[in-house]
Amino acid sequence: MIEQSDIKKIYFLGIGGIGMSALARYFYRRGYAVSGYDRTPSALTKELEEEGIAITYIDAEDQVQSLGLSGNDTLIVRTPAVPEDSVIYTYLRKEGFDIRKRAEVLGMVTREKKALCVAGTHGKTTTSTMIAHLMANGEWANGEWAKGEWANGEGCGVNAFLGGISMNYHTNLLVDKESEYVVVEADEYDRSFHHLTPYISVVTSVDADHLDIYGTAEAYREAFAHYTSLITGALVMKQGIALEPRLQPGVKCYTYGMENAANVRVSGGQISFDYVSPLATIRDISLGVPVWVNIENAIAAITVALLAGVPTEQIKERMANFKGVWRRFNIHVNTPKVVYVDDYAHHPQEMATAIDSVRKLFPDRRLIGVFQPHLYTRTRDFADGFRRVLGTLDECVLLPIYPARELPIPGVTSEMLGGKVVEKKDLIEELKKRVDASKEPVVVLTIGAGDIDRLVPQVTEALNG
Repeated sequence: MIEQSDIKKIYFLGIGGIGMSALARYFYRRGYAVSGYDRTPSALTKELEEEGIAITYIDAEDQVQSLGLSGNDTLIVRTPAVPEDSVIYTYLRKEGFDIRKRAEVLGMVTREKKALCVAGTHGKTTTSTMIAHLMANGEWANGEWAKGEWANGEGCGVNAFLGGISMNYHTNLLVDKESEYVVVEADEYDRSFHHLTPYISVVTSVDADHLDIYGTAEAYREAFAHYTSLITGALVMKQGIALEPRLQPGVKCYTYGMENAANVRVSGGQISFDYVSPLATIRDISLGVPVWVNIENAIAAITVALLAGVPTEQIKERMANFKGVWRRFNIHVNTPKVVYVDDYAHHPQEMATAIDSVRKLFPDRRLIGVFQPHLYTRTRDFADGFRRVLGTLDECVLLPIYPARELPIPGVTSEMLGGKVVEKKDLIEELKKRVDASKEPVVVLTIGAGDIDRLVPQVTEALNG
C-alpha cells in the first residue's frame, strides 16, 4: 500500500460521479496530477476537463498506459459504480496499483481537519450544503457571490465536499486551505461512513435503505450506531429517531426537531421562524429555499454552525440567501397555469416529503407526479411504500427503472408500482397532454435519482411554452 507522502498522481475510476468529482477537484487544486475515466461524458466531466483534468471515456488499457502511471507514486480511487469486469479496472489490479474506495480517501481528509459530517437516510446533501454556506466568508450582492475567487468556490472560509451542486457556488467543492474545518456528506452505502473521523456529526434519520447491502433494518441501524462511536466532538441527532448512539466519553449529544422552531410563518411562498435552543435564540430566520422540510434541515445546520463558532448574525444572513442544491426541490417553472418542480427523492419517505412540500406551497393545484425508480433492489424492497406514496398524487406517470450498477430482477418493473409507464422519449408529449387537459392549475413534480435529471431542461422548455 502506497504511503500518503509518496502520492503524486491520482487516477479516478468513475470520475464523473458527484462525490468522485469533488475529490478529484480537491486533489487537483492541491497540486496532484489528477486524471480519470468515466463511461459517458456529462456536464460535470466537461467542467473537470475545462479545469485541466484529463478524462478518458474509452475502457481500454492503452488509455491508462499512455498516462505513465506508476505504482510507486499513483493512487487509484474507485467508485462501486465501475463494474468488476471493467478493462481499466482489471488492468490496474493486474499491475498491482493501490486501489482504494472513495470513502477511504475521503476518510484521509477527515483525519487532517475537523470534519463536520451529515449522515442519515434523508437530507444529507441539503443539510451539509447549508452548513458550508453558513460557514462561508465573502460578500453577497445582487443575488450572487462576488465574482472572481468566489465563482469557483475558492477561499470560502470552509472546505466542503458536497453531494450535489450548490446553487450559490455552482460547484460541489469549496476549498479554503487555511480553514481547519471540512464539511462532508457521510454516505451509509456499503458502510462507507465507517471510514470517516467526524468531529461534529448530524444524523437526520435512520429509515431503512440499501437493504441489498444490509439485509435488514436492524443491520442498517447498527451501522449508524457504530458510526456514532467514531465521533470525537458532538452528535446532533434528530429527536425521536430509532438510534441508540454509542458515544465516546466526553462527546456531547444534542437533539433537534420542530420543537426548536418557534413562531413559524408561511406567507406569500416564504417561510420564516425563530430558532430556539440552549445554544442560542435567533429570531426571524427566513428560508432561502422555502420548503417545509428545510425548517428541520436548517435547525440541524444552525446547530452545527453555532458549535463551530459562527456568529448568529452571519447565520441569519446566510440562511436567507441560501439558494439550495441542484435537484433538491428546484422550481423551474412558476406560472398561473403550471408550476414545475424537480427533486432527487428516490426513497418512499423522501417522496412523501417532497409531495407534502408541494401540497403546502401550492395547495390549490392539481399534482402530476413523474417518478423514475432507482435500482431494481430498492424498487423490490420498498414496492408497497412506493405504491402508497404514489397513490397520493392526483396523476402518476412512471419511467422504466434506472438500473445503475444492477442487473434486472425477474418480475421487478415500474409497472408493479401502478400508474402509466412511458419511455423517456415520450415523456414530454405525455406531460403536455396532461397539462393541456387539466381544467385547473397544475404542479408537475419529477422525482428520482437516475438520469431523469437530463430531461429537466426539456420539461422546463415544454411547460414554459
